[in-house]
Amino acid sequence: MTTARNLLRIPVARVALAVLAVVLLLAVVGGMLAPYDPLKQYPQTLAGPSAHHWLGTDYVGRDVLSRLMAGTRLSVIGALEAVAVGLALGVPAGLASVWMGRLGEWVSLRVTDTLMMLPFTVFAIAVAGTLGNGLHQAMIAVGVLTSPGFFRITRAVALGLRTTHYVEAAELMGASRWWTLRTHIWSKVLPNVAVAAAHAMGSALLVVASLAFLGLGIIPPTPTWGGMLSSDLGFLEQQAWAPIFPGLLLVFTVGSLNILADCIREAASGEARRRRGGVLRRAAGRRDHTPIGIPVTPVGVVPTDEEEQRRVVAA
Repeated sequence: MTTARNLLRIPVARVALAVLAVVLLLAVVGGMLAPYDPLKQYPQTLAGPSAHHWLGTDYVGRDVLSRLMAGTRLSVIGALEAVAVGLALGVPAGLASVWMGRLGEWVSLRVTDTLMMLPFTVFAIAVAGTLGNGLHQAMIAVGVLTSPGFFRITRAVALGLRTTHYVEAAELMGASRWWTLRTHIWSKVLPNVAVAAAHAMGSALLVVASLAFLGLGIIPPTPTWGGMLSSDLGFLEQQAWAPIFPGLLLVFTVGSLNILADCIREAASGEARRRRGGVLRRAAGRRDHTPIGIPVTPVGVVPTDEEEQRRVVAA
């Protein structure tokens, strides 16, 4: 609750949450709010914005605004599914690896390194070719490749907390591993996982759009943001502005997720204040002023005296 209150005190966090709330609303009821059937074709093909079609029509006469609103649902669902698979695979494995011993630790790290080497798009194409072209198959593949990031973040934080005095004291007093994880470790791991999930959600949206652009995952004529970008590129001479509308939705949504991830990190670490750079600095990904090469302490972990001295010297 403290993190949530600190998050709401940050002005740009409220802006990001408002943008994401609109996107979520479109994902839930966008198809019902659409002024026209997103699949219905009208005689006016490649028409510009008008009173009847606010964003114009595409190359077969379908209303662009209706397709944008209806396409939000599958784009968001695909990204959520990929992140959920990554969380389900990465977080428990990261926590378990701390207590698995040397052999289990070595195996889990080698599997993680192998998955991190695989490219998202190529792996998704291979899975689609093996299991069939569909949204769920593609998102499971993306989720599997997202899980190493959650594994490493969870393991790094849990490994640092494993040797703290209060965790060792709890184990010496007979506390079970499950009780120790739930009481002392998970509350420190959760903010870091939330930050990683927000970043992964933005990346997953881009991957969903990329796969739809290539004709994978979601089969046309079902509307998606990436599918609309792909179809619009063939008619740039007639409608040079057409890719702007789905592109702006992607930019605002992914940018809001990155800003929200930055704000969650600040709120969890007690730095709930607006930075000098404002929204543009956050959207550009400049999240702190830590010099390159100086390790960043995870959220909720108290830095040691040696780490603090290195920060002071680097500053």
